[in-house]
Amino acid sequence: MTGPNQRNRQRACAVRREYHIGRTDSTSDTVPGMPQVDLSALSATRKGSFPLHGYLVRPEGEGPWPGVVVVHEVFGLDEVMRRQTERMARAGYLTLAIDLYSAGGAKRCLIPTMRSLFSGTGRAFLDVGTAREWLVDHDDCTTKVGVVGFCMGGGFALVCAGDFAAAAVNYGQLPKNPEEILARACPVVGSYGAQDKSLPGVAAKLDAALTVAGIAHDVKEYQGAGHSFMNDAPVGPRVLRPLLKIAGMVPNPDAAADAWARIELFFSEHLS
Repeated sequence: MTGPNQRNRQRACAVRREYHIGRTDSTSDTVPGMPQVDLSALSATRKGSFPLHGYLVRPEGEGPWPGVVVVHEVFGLDEVMRRQTERMARAGYLTLAIDLYSAGGAKRCLIPTMRSLFSGTGRAFLDVGTAREWLVDHDDCTTKVGVVGFCMGGGFALVCAGDFAAAAVNYGQLPKNPEEILARACPVVGSYGAQDKSLPGVAAKLDAALTVAGIAHDVKEYQGAGHSFMNDAPVGPRVLRPLLKIAGMVPNPDAAADAWARIELFFSEHLS
């Protein structure tokens, strides 16, 4: 089977101990999978981040399955993002969440990663591409791969949409040159909160740009929902959570359920 062997897994553990990054939690009891995969060797050939890790979850049953790359929020590959990854696997996708903070944690990687997003270049984009290539080369993947991004990850999913078969953009910002970027995009399903003060009018702008580009899409804005409404629990440093709540960054289960249903339907149409 193409993918990480025992030596690679041991190397991944060694690198995590050296850099004090990543986690070694096992996957959910209800979803078979692997706690960590080491993409460092592949990333080195692409001149991306080193080390580079991901969180892989397999669907139940036997593959091959379509693949999905999950790109996390600004707060990193936390337990909420891992549960989002597990959810995609339960929907029938070989799902790999890429840790954009692998090479030093959020303290060292946050600013370079955000700069990469704003500029449209840099190692973070290479790392998303590395995750895609890893899945494409995996024996358990059909070679059709989609991308799902949240918050910061939604912005990456949108800019990288031209490299995937389908993209789910969840409260992600528009690129500086949306007409140019979206002209080569794959089909896009987008979900935004109408109460998201950080992205006013972005859903309508994205819908209009995709229409002009002739890209198949489904973009919806949810009344009463704010930023990060698809999370199933509060995120971020505990000291900041009261402020995040005031800013409207809280779960909205009803809007989230509808958004997930739309993503699963959209992906079933474009990744099958």
